[in-house]
Amino acid sequence: MKQKYLILKNDEKTKLIIREFAELDKEMFSFLCEETFDDESVKSAIAIGQEALIETLRNNSLFPIGLYAKEIAAAVTKMYESGNDQSVELLFDDHDLLKKEQEEPAVEDNIESEDETVEIDELLEEDTPEPDYDDKNEIEKITKSQKIDNESANNEDDD
Repeated sequence: MKQKYLILKNDEKTKLIIREFAELDKEMFSFLCEETFDDESVKSAIAIGQEALIETLRNNSLFPIGLYAKEIAAAVTKMYESGNDQSVELLFDDHDLLKKEQEEPAVEDNIESEDETVEIDELLEEDTPEPDYDDKNEIEKITKSQKIDNESANNEDDD
């Protein structure tokens, strides 16, 4: 799914507005929500740091994933630090994000399988020493097998 975030200032330049859109139909973005933030709370969050700004911008209606939230926070910070009140449009495609995530673990899986192969090869080596049993004499003394009483088992079934 593609998502678009439009970041702008209101007409009085006293509030920050973030609008979220999603591509629900092919090549057609649908409006999802609009959130308004006070300039003072945004400025104080920028002064504290990126994590504080992300925490300020996220709420129940607008909660982008971490990667998108960082880019939105960077755009808001740039807007406030430059003094440029021009609107900013950010476009994200989840498909691209999933491709990147699938490529990274493939490399890690390859490394793990090589390690496992080495361990299996070590187990299959024939140069393993014969186990040393302390009680070899006790094992050799066992000459009788246990006798099972079949008659008592049959008597129980009859009852």
